[in-house]
Amino acid sequence: MSGQISNNITRARQARGYSQEQVARAIGVSRPTYINIEAGKKELTVSQAEALSSVLRVGIDDILGISDGSSVFSDVMTSTDKYKQIILNAIRYGADKSDGKITKTKLAKLVYLADFIWYYENSKPMSGMTYRKLPRGPVSDVYFRALDEMEEDGTIKREPSGKAIMFSLVEKEAPTGKLSKEEANLIKRIGEAWQGKSTDDIVNFTHEQLPWQICLDGEAIPYSLIFQEEPEKIYGPAQI
Repeated sequence: MSGQISNNITRARQARGYSQEQVARAIGVSRPTYINIEAGKKELTVSQAEALSSVLRVGIDDILGISDGSSVFSDVMTSTDKYKQIILNAIRYGADKSDGKITKTKLAKLVYLADFIWYYENSKPMSGMTYRKLPRGPVSDVYFRALDEMEEDGTIKREPSGKAIMFSLVEKEAPTGKLSKEEANLIKRIGEAWQGKSTDDIVNFTHEQLPWQICLDGEAIPYSLIFQEEPEKIYGPAQI
């Protein structure tokens, strides 16, 4: 295999924050085999290239070096604008009906479910953000920064409630300009399904999912792991 192909694979994996072992597991090969692929010592099969394309969320042409290579690496750090709209709509539909507030942890889980359920249904993430295994469930790398920025610009309000941190919208409506109609509807369905349920309920649900169980603490969670899950453990109360 050419050095360019192996270099493309390595760069895409590192950009996503995945370990070699994670990617090897996700595409169904041993870690030594995957290491040899990245080192250019083992040829990449068509099925492996397709699997890598899905796991690393890049085009096969980008992996093989057929395109100019700029698209996959230049926009890996997706703009947070769309991600913020996912958060805002999760607050709108998932917050408590009585006061419009939601815990920071429950909000993070709603956003994660929206991203991973969308991937399950469409083979692509909604936001493209990288999620990691944290003690209270999967959280994206930019989640806390996004909350800070939206609080600073007056979009959301933060307030303590015992040991929890609560968030609410400053305006009643949430923007959807970066979301497709189908994406907005999925966020609404998930939020309304979990509305009224406790933070512990949704944390326990995500802890039972394979993406959280398989990965090590602090590891990036490949979106493709959701394909290995049973449907009822993907949707929970948001069953179609």
